[in-house]
Amino acid sequence: MARKDQVTGKGPMSGNHVSHAHNKVRRRFNVNLQKKRFYIPEEDRWVTLRVSTQTLKTINKKGISAVLKEARANGVSI
Repeated sequence: MARKDQVTGKGPMSGNHVSHAHNKVRRRFNVNLQKKRFYIPEEDRWVTLRVSTQTLKTINKKGISAVLKEARANGVSI
């Protein structure tokens, strides 16, 4: 399974690991993904999503229903 956020689609970024001697080597900055269950009262069901911690903060602020509504408007199927 790809290391992507299921709601926002955010994935890993690439960059450089820079040593003390300023040598540069390519590396990946992975997204901090967490597996979390959410209850959707409108649909009366639970969904398990792999979301980033940044998305978790957004869900806590706006609510799962509003976040899923925005995601479905952007073409994400959940």
